[in-house]
Amino acid sequence: MKKITIAIDGHSSCGKSTMAKDLAREVGYVYVDTGAMYRSVTLYALQHGLFNADGSVKEAELETEMPNIHITFKFNPETSRPDTYLNNVRVEDEIRSLEVSSHVSPIAAIGFVRTAMVAQQQQMGKDKGVVMDGRDIGTTVFPDAELKIFVTASAQVRAQRRYDELKAKGMPADFDDILKNVEERDYIDSHREVSPLRKADDAIELDNSNMTIAEQKAWLLERFKERTA
Repeated sequence: MKKITIAIDGHSSCGKSTMAKDLAREVGYVYVDTGAMYRSVTLYALQHGLFNADGSVKEAELETEMPNIHITFKFNPETSRPDTYLNNVRVEDEIRSLEVSSHVSPIAAIGFVRTAMVAQQQQMGKDKGVVMDGRDIGTTVFPDAELKIFVTASAQVRAQRRYDELKAKGMPADFDDILKNVEERDYIDSHREVSPLRKADDAIELDNSNMTIAEQKAWLLERFKERTA
């Protein structure tokens, strides 16, 4: 069976990562969570005081710091999924906080940040056999990917999923704050100048508002079999 590149794009908190992780594990592909990469840069910026009081980014200082930001993924045998490491420190939980979620879109809109991340992502996927999810995988990172999926769901459904995820981890969560964050991120992601979120012309759209994780997994595996047959 030939190896292909699988690009899964879509809005925040629509289940892209869960789908991508499950598919990669099922078919033996490498999984890369590009959203975690931008979240890691955001976490670094928060830790090093690279945001102004109004939430804007101190871009000159961040650009100087970029060579010091190293993001890797290490397989976690307990969860059978990769964990995100920032400068060799596991940050899988920290990058999922609402504080990081509230600051990640401005970081992800910066040209030099995207250039650095896209270069790393393309290197990770150069040998195919990779499942990558994010905002611009099918349009910018791998425009020639053999299978492109664009995932969406209503803002309310996505906010509820994010709320449930945070509560399950014992982290503080307020539904109204999360819904506001989801809607703001949708706007910023879709209107940024560099690599805005959009559905690739040859992507298959999936609205998973009313689908279970098992149903999404089965649907995606069927698309994979069609493309690799």
